[in-house]
Amino acid sequence: MNVTLNKTDNVNGVISIEMERADFQGNVDKALNQYRRQANIPGFRPGKVPMGVVKKLYGTSVLAEEVNKLISSSLNNYIQENKLPILGEPLPKENPEKEVDLEKDESLTFEFEVGLAPEFELKFDKEDALPLYKVTLEDNLLDEQIEGYKQNFGTYDKVEESALETDLIKGKAVELEDGEPKEDGIVVESAILMPSYIKNDEETKNRFVGANAGDEVIINPKLAYDNEAEIASFLNIEKDVAAEVASDFKFTITEITRFKEAELNQEMFDKVLGEGVATDEESFKAKVGEELSNQFAPDADYFFMKEVRKTILEKMETAEFPEEFLKKWLKLTNEEATDELIEQDFPNILNDIKYQIAKDKIVTDNDIKTEGSDVQELASQVAQSQFAQYGMSNLPAEMLQDYVKRMLENEETVKGLFARVVENKIAAWMKENITLEEIAITSEEFSKITAAENQEAEVEEEEVEETEEIEAEKENEDGEEEK
Repeated sequence: MNVTLNKTDNVNGVISIEMERADFQGNVDKALNQYRRQANIPGFRPGKVPMGVVKKLYGTSVLAEEVNKLISSSLNNYIQENKLPILGEPLPKENPEKEVDLEKDESLTFEFEVGLAPEFELKFDKEDALPLYKVTLEDNLLDEQIEGYKQNFGTYDKVEESALETDLIKGKAVELEDGEPKEDGIVVESAILMPSYIKNDEETKNRFVGANAGDEVIINPKLAYDNEAEIASFLNIEKDVAAEVASDFKFTITEITRFKEAELNQEMFDKVLGEGVATDEESFKAKVGEELSNQFAPDADYFFMKEVRKTILEKMETAEFPEEFLKKWLKLTNEEATDELIEQDFPNILNDIKYQIAKDKIVTDNDIKTEGSDVQELASQVAQSQFAQYGMSNLPAEMLQDYVKRMLENEETVKGLFARVVENKIAAWMKENITLEEIAITSEEFSKITAAENQEAEVEEEEVEETEEIEAEKENEDGEEEK
């Protein structure tokens, strides 16, 4: 067995695998013996099938399988042991003059075209200056967040007063027929309503406003509410049943509760931030403001790394790449890709490749390491951020850990998190080693820039999808013409 690389230029080469029959015959014989022991062929007892019969039935396929296994392992081992910077995947080289006969040839040679990443210098220092957004928080944004916490952690307390439009009124709802409780009618022992949600029947809403515990109010749910879903919720029944309800109901008020927003006290501080993180209103607001500012950090880093990418591509503009090989590889690995589409997309694809190998070089040259604990930590941050969007800032540790565990059971999620960790570490390294030109910007203005960027990305995605559809239609039309 002999594996060699013949470089045709700086970024292209051919890997040759030369093997003798002795290199794979042992594995072929072993596989055939296994088939012989397991084969169930009419006319022969299990394990007693003559080898000649086994070879006739399975010999060719077993030989091809074992040779392919040896080729694959030899190729992968050679690439790994020699640390070849392969781009794409090795492609079998077409050579009609060197056709291989697995059955007869004693010496076999297989050749694979490979594309190689170029050797290049990539230097960053303080002479490189890149912009970084520094987002400042408007006072009203902090105030709105604090008010949001007061609402989220507020409570409905029982009151011994007449009902207001925004009070929750509890009671018993009984379906009526001719003014009397309907036999086998709907009865809801613990019905709840809020007068402000009665949109279509002002008269009924006004009967509840000013009412007291013990009062009886007549309500027709079909007249009071907009749709079956609201009626079903009020009467605690299925939507299809609610669609048929047209009766009046007697609502006997048992309790009136009124919303009271949470106070800015230690209990609130602990619920939002965790026990003991803030001990007074000033430190609470400072910490909440810090967390709000941190929410803009990922987007600020996105724009920063966008500039990093632009600079990297400029530095690598003259680097040589195996472009023809890559186009060939893209065509062979994507059945739907046409020559026209590959030519159209190739500049962007090549830039993606350049950026990826540049990031790999930065990581390798500067010994930037990513550990499993880094991925775990990011997963926890992502989970906390997701829950915080719904006002759940201080989840119990056990619940958060369980959610993170489920996230990390998904292989694609782990890959995405790993890539983000690497990107974050590269961003951190860049910030330490280049000159930062900080751009002060309000959170409102920054949100506008982010929204515009997202809209632009959506438009680009739609254009790509439209192009792919046009190409697919064109292929179909060409196929019909050929017929």
